[in-house]
Amino acid sequence: MTAQSSPRTAPKDRAATRRFTFVLLDRFTLLSFASAVECLRLANRMAGYEAYSWQLVGEGGGTATCSAGTEFKLDDDLDELSRNDVALVCGGLDVQKATTKRLLSWLRREARKGIVIGGLCTAAYVLAKAGLLDGKRTTVHWENQDSFEEDFPEVELTKRVFVMDGNRWTTAGGTSSIDLMLKVIASDLGSEVANAVADQQIYSSIRTDQDSQRLSVPTRIGVRHPKLGMVIQKMETNIEEPISPSILAADVGMSTRQLERLFRRYLNRSPKRYYMELRLSKARNLLMQTDMSVINVALACGFASPSHFSKCYRAQYETTPYRERGSSGNRLSEEHEEG
Repeated sequence: MTAQSSPRTAPKDRAATRRFTFVLLDRFTLLSFASAVECLRLANRMAGYEAYSWQLVGEGGGTATCSAGTEFKLDDDLDELSRNDVALVCGGLDVQKATTKRLLSWLRREARKGIVIGGLCTAAYVLAKAGLLDGKRTTVHWENQDSFEEDFPEVELTKRVFVMDGNRWTTAGGTSSIDLMLKVIASDLGSEVANAVADQQIYSSIRTDQDSQRLSVPTRIGVRHPKLGMVIQKMETNIEEPISPSILAADVGMSTRQLERLFRRYLNRSPKRYYMELRLSKARNLLMQTDMSVINVALACGFASPSHFSKCYRAQYETTPYRERGSSGNRLSEEHEEG
């Protein structure tokens, strides 16, 4: 891009450099972090001056390893921040294990200054654990939504791509960091600069805080049948108290037999089997990501008895819920020791 085609902010409009502090947790998601940093770098280039600076921090101040296994050298330990800093916690895999007492204490102390604190990908968990999302709206990666709702019922969880509620920012992960940062850049430097940053990244569909993070049901299942999409949406929102196929069929103006044929034709399974897979998928998330008892997981996923739940779970995953829980038991016990 030539200098003539690059939007530039006139010197008289230049504000003080805004610093972002990225808190890298162990096994943080590389894409979420890199997307945010790249937006800041490009914003400086498009604006023609250093509008933003950034630093990488973490416990110990040594290195942090992302989920892809690459190590990043940190600039500093969890030291005191400036009142004008923006602190973005970068989460990823095993965020519960990475949420230590020291990290929580540090976040609470910095929050008392009134600074902006955000969480990328799964880091909404960290902010909620520190009590920084009480009374706030938030979002987290769709795979972690079930466990988040169980752990933090007092937090208003949305399915949005990103949420900015006052001085608390959260993103769903992946490329949603781009959408958040474009919103920030547009507010700080103007929409012309933000659009130029998007163009540089070949990012042609900028999402807002009103967009949902997941693909629509028809897109996700690869079938564009309106009634099938409506039924699946009802299934996904009624896991704890499953709806019978006859009622699902009646709700979309079909007979039970017609609904059966529709599922067989497009998904090669019965409505009952598809519903069971949805319920078991949620159960697995809860077993792996929370310390809910197996019986409570069963009830939360619409199973009347632990024995029926265990039988269905073994048929789907070739292991029992108790063994699945055991595989994540060390992580959960560590979380209790650190939280």
